[in-house]
Amino acid sequence: MIVDSAIYVDGRREKAPASLEETYEACREKGGFAWIGLYEPTEEEFSSVAGEFDLHELAVEDAITAHQRPKIERYGDSVFVVLKSARYRDETETVEFGEIHAFVGSGFIITVRHGKASELHKVRERLESEPDLLRRGPAAVLYAIMDRVVDDYAPVSAGLETDIDQIEAEVFGGNASVSRRIYALSREVIGFRRATQPLNGVLESMIEGEVYDFDPELHRYLRDVQDHALRTTEQVEAFRELLSNILSVNLTLVGINQNDEVKKISAWAAILFTPTLVASIYGMNFEFMPELAWVFGYPFALTLMVMTAFLLYRIFRKAGWL
Repeated sequence: MIVDSAIYVDGRREKAPASLEETYEACREKGGFAWIGLYEPTEEEFSSVAGEFDLHELAVEDAITAHQRPKIERYGDSVFVVLKSARYRDETETVEFGEIHAFVGSGFIITVRHGKASELHKVRERLESEPDLLRRGPAAVLYAIMDRVVDDYAPVSAGLETDIDQIEAEVFGGNASVSRRIYALSREVIGFRRATQPLNGVLESMIEGEVYDFDPELHRYLRDVQDHALRTTEQVEAFRELLSNILSVNLTLVGINQNDEVKKISAWAAILFTPTLVASIYGMNFEFMPELAWVFGYPFALTLMVMTAFLLYRIFRKAGWL
Protein backbone atom coordinates (compact mmCIF):
# COMPACT_ATOMS: atom_id res chain seq x y z
CA MET A 1 0.00 0.00 0.00
CA ILE A 2 1.04 3.65 -0.50
CA VAL A 3 2.08 5.04 2.88
CA ASP A 4 2.93 8.57 1.75
CA SER A 5 3.09 10.46 -1.52
CA ALA A 6 4.32 13.99 -2.01
CA ILE A 7 5.75 16.42 -4.53
CA TYR A 8 8.78 18.55 -3.64
CA VAL A 9 9.50 21.78 -5.48
CA ASP A 10 12.53 23.91 -4.57
CA GLY A 11 13.02 21.89 -1.40
CA ARG A 12 9.45 22.37 -0.17
CA ARG A 13 6.64 19.89 0.07
CA GLU A 14 3.50 20.54 -1.92
CA LYS A 15 0.18 18.83 -1.75
CA ALA A 16 0.23 15.68 -3.82
CA PRO A 17 -2.40 15.26 -6.58
CA ALA A 18 -5.11 12.67 -6.16
CA SER A 19 -3.73 10.20 -8.73
CA LEU A 20 -0.33 8.91 -9.79
CA GLU A 21 -0.85 10.23 -13.30
CA GLU A 22 -1.51 13.73 -11.97
CA THR A 23 1.53 13.41 -9.69
CA TYR A 24 3.80 12.60 -12.62
CA GLU A 25 2.41 15.48 -14.69
CA ALA A 26 2.71 17.91 -11.78
CA CYS A 27 6.38 17.04 -11.34
CA ARG A 28 7.08 17.78 -14.98
CA GLU A 29 5.19 21.06 -14.93
CA LYS A 30 6.62 22.42 -11.68
CA GLY A 31 10.15 21.12 -12.13
CA GLY A 32 10.13 19.21 -8.88
CA PHE A 33 10.19 15.54 -8.00
CA ALA A 34 7.85 13.03 -6.41
CA TRP A 35 8.56 10.77 -3.46
CA ILE A 36 6.16 7.87 -3.22
CA GLY A 37 6.53 5.50 -0.30
CA LEU A 38 5.00 2.02 -0.28
CA TYR A 39 4.92 -0.69 2.37
CA GLU A 40 4.92 -4.36 1.31
CA PRO A 41 2.81 -3.76 -1.82
CA THR A 42 1.18 -6.58 -3.71
CA GLU A 43 1.81 -7.06 -7.42
CA GLU A 44 -1.53 -5.41 -8.25
CA GLU A 45 -0.86 -2.43 -5.98
CA PHE A 46 2.60 -1.83 -7.44
CA SER A 47 1.68 -2.32 -11.07
CA SER A 48 0.11 1.14 -11.39
CA VAL A 49 3.20 2.81 -9.93
CA ALA A 50 5.53 0.77 -12.13
CA GLY A 51 3.53 1.59 -15.23
CA GLU A 52 3.29 5.32 -14.54
CA PHE A 53 7.01 5.76 -13.87
CA ASP A 54 8.18 3.17 -16.41
CA LEU A 55 10.04 0.96 -13.94
CA HIS A 56 11.91 -2.05 -15.27
CA GLU A 57 10.07 -5.33 -14.81
CA LEU A 58 13.06 -7.15 -13.31
CA ALA A 59 13.52 -4.47 -10.65
CA VAL A 60 9.79 -4.48 -9.98
CA GLU A 61 9.84 -8.23 -9.46
CA ASP A 62 12.71 -7.87 -6.95
CA ALA A 63 10.90 -5.09 -5.11
CA ILE A 64 7.74 -7.15 -4.69
CA THR A 65 9.31 -10.45 -3.65
CA ALA A 66 12.04 -8.89 -1.46
CA HIS A 67 14.72 -11.14 0.14
CA GLN A 68 17.45 -9.40 -1.87
CA ARG A 69 21.02 -8.60 -0.92
CA PRO A 70 22.19 -4.94 -0.92
CA LYS A 71 22.92 -3.88 -4.47
CA ILE A 72 22.62 -1.07 -7.02
CA GLU A 73 21.63 -1.57 -10.66
CA ARG A 74 20.98 0.81 -13.51
CA TYR A 75 17.95 0.45 -15.76
CA GLY A 76 17.90 3.08 -18.49
CA ASP A 77 17.72 6.53 -16.90
CA SER A 78 16.96 5.27 -13.41
CA VAL A 79 18.71 3.18 -10.79
CA PHE A 80 17.42 0.48 -8.47
CA VAL A 81 18.94 0.25 -4.99
CA VAL A 82 18.38 -2.43 -2.36
CA LEU A 83 19.26 -1.78 1.28
CA LYS A 84 19.01 -4.05 4.32
CA SER A 85 17.83 -2.35 7.48
CA ALA A 86 18.27 -3.90 10.91
CA ARG A 87 17.28 -3.50 14.53
CA TYR A 88 18.29 -5.47 17.59
CA ARG A 89 15.76 -7.17 19.87
CA ASP A 90 17.49 -7.52 23.21
CA GLU A 91 14.78 -9.66 24.80
CA THR A 92 15.36 -12.44 22.26
CA GLU A 93 18.98 -11.59 21.36
CA THR A 94 18.12 -11.55 17.67
CA VAL A 95 18.62 -9.12 14.81
CA GLU A 96 15.42 -8.25 12.95
CA PHE A 97 15.98 -7.33 9.31
CA GLY A 98 13.97 -5.30 6.86
CA GLU A 99 14.47 -4.20 3.28
CA ILE A 100 14.23 -0.88 1.51
CA HIS A 101 14.05 -0.86 -2.28
CA ALA A 102 14.47 2.50 -3.97
CA PHE A 103 13.82 3.47 -7.60
CA VAL A 104 15.57 6.75 -8.39
CA GLY A 105 14.96 8.75 -11.55
CA SER A 106 15.37 12.36 -12.62
CA GLY A 107 11.94 13.37 -11.34
CA PHE A 108 11.01 10.74 -8.80
CA ILE A 109 12.06 8.39 -6.05
CA ILE A 110 9.90 5.42 -5.14
CA THR A 111 10.65 3.55 -1.93
CA VAL A 112 9.30 0.10 -1.14
CA ARG A 113 9.67 -1.15 2.43
CA HIS A 114 9.54 -4.69 3.73
CA GLY A 115 9.63 -5.57 7.42
CA LYS A 116 9.24 -3.47 10.54
CA ALA A 117 12.92 -2.53 10.76
CA SER A 118 12.72 -0.03 7.91
CA GLU A 119 10.50 2.92 8.84
CA LEU A 120 11.20 6.08 6.85
CA HIS A 121 8.88 8.71 8.31
CA LYS A 122 11.74 10.21 10.35
CA VAL A 123 13.86 10.44 7.20
CA ARG A 124 11.06 12.32 5.46
CA GLU A 125 10.67 14.64 8.45
CA ARG A 126 14.41 15.33 8.50
CA LEU A 127 14.56 16.15 4.79
CA GLU A 128 11.51 18.38 4.95
CA SER A 129 13.26 20.36 7.70
CA GLU A 130 16.36 20.76 5.49
CA PRO A 131 15.20 22.40 2.22
CA ASP A 132 18.77 23.03 1.05
CA LEU A 133 19.45 19.31 1.03
CA LEU A 134 16.06 18.46 -0.46
CA ARG A 135 16.69 20.85 -3.37
CA ARG A 136 19.34 18.45 -4.63
CA GLY A 137 16.60 16.14 -5.83
CA PRO A 138 15.83 12.42 -5.51
CA ALA A 139 19.50 11.56 -5.00
CA ALA A 140 19.45 13.55 -1.76
CA VAL A 141 16.52 11.43 -0.56
CA LEU A 142 18.45 8.27 -1.39
CA TYR A 143 21.45 9.57 0.56
CA ALA A 144 19.28 10.36 3.59
CA ILE A 145 17.74 6.88 3.50
CA MET A 146 21.15 5.23 3.31
CA ASP A 147 22.43 7.44 6.11
CA ARG A 148 19.52 6.40 8.33
CA VAL A 149 19.97 2.71 7.52
CA VAL A 150 23.67 2.84 8.39
CA ASP A 151 23.02 4.87 11.55
CA ASP A 152 20.55 2.19 12.66
CA TYR A 153 23.35 -0.36 12.47
CA ALA A 154 25.07 1.26 15.48
CA PRO A 155 22.49 0.11 18.09
CA VAL A 156 22.63 -3.39 16.58
CA SER A 157 26.42 -3.48 16.97
CA ALA A 158 26.10 -2.19 20.53
CA GLY A 159 23.53 -4.88 21.40
CA LEU A 160 25.68 -7.65 19.95
CA GLU A 161 28.74 -6.34 21.78
CA THR A 162 26.86 -6.31 25.09
CA ASP A 163 25.73 -9.90 24.61
CA ILE A 164 29.26 -10.99 23.69
CA ASP A 165 30.58 -9.40 26.90
CA GLN A 166 27.94 -11.31 28.88
CA ILE A 167 28.90 -14.55 27.15
CA GLU A 168 32.57 -13.99 28.00
CA ALA A 169 31.65 -13.56 31.67
CA GLU A 170 29.58 -16.77 31.58
CA VAL A 171 32.36 -18.75 29.91
CA PHE A 172 35.00 -17.76 32.45
CA GLY A 173 32.43 -18.12 35.22
CA GLY A 174 32.21 -21.83 34.48
CA ASN A 175 28.80 -22.00 32.78
CA ALA A 176 29.22 -25.03 30.51
CA SER A 177 25.78 -24.61 28.91
CA VAL A 178 26.71 -21.27 27.29
CA SER A 179 27.73 -23.02 24.04
CA ARG A 180 24.16 -22.91 22.72
CA ARG A 181 24.02 -19.15 23.30
CA ILE A 182 27.36 -18.66 21.55
CA TYR A 183 26.11 -20.57 18.51
CA ALA A 184 22.82 -18.66 18.37
CA LEU A 185 24.59 -15.30 18.60
CA SER A 186 27.08 -16.36 15.92
CA ARG A 187 24.16 -16.95 13.53
CA GLU A 188 22.86 -13.43 14.23
CA VAL A 189 26.31 -11.95 13.57
CA ILE A 190 26.56 -13.82 10.26
CA GLY A 191 23.14 -12.55 9.23
CA PHE A 192 24.15 -8.99 10.17
CA ARG A 193 27.34 -9.37 8.14
CA ARG A 194 25.33 -10.37 5.05
CA ALA A 195 23.32 -7.18 5.43
CA THR A 196 26.25 -4.80 5.96
CA GLN A 197 29.17 -6.04 3.90
CA PRO A 198 27.68 -5.64 0.37
CA LEU A 199 26.65 -2.08 1.23
CA ASN A 200 30.27 -0.94 1.01
CA GLY A 201 30.38 -1.96 -2.65
CA VAL A 202 27.10 -0.15 -3.32
CA LEU A 203 28.43 3.07 -1.78
CA GLU A 204 31.71 2.74 -3.67
CA SER A 205 29.83 2.47 -6.98
CA MET A 206 27.77 5.52 -6.12
CA ILE A 207 30.77 7.61 -5.10
CA GLU A 208 32.73 6.64 -8.21
CA GLY A 209 29.73 7.48 -10.40
CA GLU A 210 29.72 4.08 -12.06
CA VAL A 211 25.94 3.70 -12.21
CA TYR A 212 24.48 7.15 -11.51
CA ASP A 213 25.67 10.74 -11.81
CA PHE A 214 25.23 12.13 -8.30
CA ASP A 215 25.60 15.75 -7.28
CA PRO A 216 29.29 16.39 -6.36
CA GLU A 217 28.20 17.76 -2.99
CA LEU A 218 26.37 14.51 -2.27
CA HIS A 219 29.61 12.60 -2.85
CA ARG A 220 30.97 14.11 0.35
CA TYR A 221 27.85 13.05 2.23
CA LEU A 222 28.10 9.55 0.77
CA ARG A 223 31.73 9.24 1.84
CA ASP A 224 30.65 9.94 5.41
CA VAL A 225 28.04 7.18 5.13
CA GLN A 226 30.70 4.88 3.69
CA ASP A 227 33.01 5.56 6.65
CA HIS A 228 30.25 4.54 9.06
CA ALA A 229 29.43 1.47 6.99
CA LEU A 230 33.08 0.39 6.95
CA ARG A 231 33.29 0.85 10.69
CA THR A 232 30.25 -1.38 11.14
CA THR A 233 31.71 -4.02 8.83
CA GLU A 234 34.96 -4.04 10.81
CA GLN A 235 33.01 -4.44 14.05
CA VAL A 236 31.03 -7.34 12.63
CA GLU A 237 34.21 -9.10 11.50
CA ALA A 238 35.67 -8.57 14.97
CA PHE A 239 32.50 -10.04 16.50
CA ARG A 240 32.77 -13.15 14.32
CA GLU A 241 36.39 -13.72 15.26
CA LEU A 242 35.72 -13.03 18.94
CA LEU A 243 32.80 -15.46 19.08
CA SER A 244 34.89 -18.11 17.36
CA ASN A 245 37.65 -17.62 19.94
CA ILE A 246 35.15 -17.65 22.81
CA LEU A 247 33.68 -20.93 21.56
CA SER A 248 37.17 -22.46 21.36
CA VAL A 249 37.98 -21.25 24.88
CA ASN A 250 34.67 -22.60 26.17
CA LEU A 251 35.32 -26.02 24.64
CA THR A 252 38.82 -26.01 26.16
CA LEU A 253 37.49 -25.09 29.59
CA VAL A 254 34.81 -27.78 29.34
CA GLY A 255 37.52 -30.31 28.47
CA ILE A 256 39.64 -29.17 31.41
CA ASN A 257 36.67 -29.42 33.78
CA GLN A 258 35.87 -32.89 32.51
CA ASN A 259 39.50 -33.92 32.94
CA ASP A 260 39.43 -32.64 36.53
CA GLU A 261 36.30 -34.65 37.21
CA VAL A 262 37.89 -37.76 35.74
CA LYS A 263 40.92 -37.24 37.97
CA LYS A 264 38.73 -36.95 41.07
CA ILE A 265 36.75 -40.06 40.15
CA SER A 266 39.95 -42.00 39.45
CA ALA A 267 41.53 -40.88 42.72
CA TRP A 268 38.53 -41.89 44.83
CA ALA A 269 38.28 -45.16 42.94
CA ALA A 270 41.92 -45.92 43.81
CA ILE A 271 41.36 -44.96 47.46
CA LEU A 272 38.34 -47.22 47.76
CA PHE A 273 39.98 -50.03 45.83
CA THR A 274 42.76 -50.63 48.38
CA PRO A 275 40.51 -51.39 51.41
CA THR A 276 38.35 -53.51 49.13
CA LEU A 277 41.43 -55.46 48.03
CA VAL A 278 42.49 -56.13 51.63
CA ALA A 279 38.96 -57.13 52.65
CA SER A 280 38.61 -59.43 49.66
CA ILE A 281 41.88 -61.20 50.46
CA TYR A 282 40.85 -61.92 54.04
CA GLY A 283 37.38 -62.87 52.92
CA MET A 284 38.52 -65.81 50.83
CA ASN A 285 37.95 -68.20 53.79
CA PHE A 286 40.87 -70.49 53.11
CA GLU A 287 41.61 -72.79 56.01
CA PHE A 288 45.34 -72.20 56.03
CA MET A 289 45.97 -68.44 56.13
CA PRO A 290 48.79 -67.22 58.40
CA GLU A 291 46.88 -64.27 59.84
CA LEU A 292 43.66 -66.14 60.67
CA ALA A 293 44.94 -67.44 63.99
CA TRP A 294 46.73 -64.21 64.87
CA VAL A 295 45.23 -62.30 67.81
CA PHE A 296 45.93 -58.92 66.19
CA GLY A 297 44.93 -59.98 62.67
CA TYR A 298 41.58 -58.18 62.63
CA PRO A 299 42.90 -54.84 64.05
CA PHE A 300 45.87 -55.12 61.69
CA ALA A 301 43.64 -55.55 58.64
CA LEU A 302 41.52 -52.55 59.62
CA THR A 303 44.60 -50.44 60.30
CA LEU A 304 46.08 -51.46 56.94
CA MET A 305 42.89 -50.42 55.12
CA VAL A 306 42.76 -47.04 56.85
CA MET A 307 46.47 -46.28 56.46
CA THR A 308 46.64 -47.17 52.76
CA ALA A 309 43.48 -45.18 52.03
CA PHE A 310 44.84 -42.18 53.98
CA LEU A 311 48.23 -42.43 52.27
CA LEU A 312 46.63 -42.48 48.82
CA TYR A 313 44.42 -39.55 49.78
CA ARG A 314 47.48 -37.48 50.75
CA ILE A 315 49.28 -38.42 47.54
CA PHE A 316 46.33 -37.47 45.31
CA ARG A 317 45.67 -34.29 47.28
CA LYS A 318 49.28 -33.18 46.86
CA ALA A 319 49.10 -33.95 43.12
CA GLY A 320 46.02 -31.73 42.78
CA TRP A 321 43.64 -34.50 41.89
CA LEU A 322 41.46 -33.90 44.97
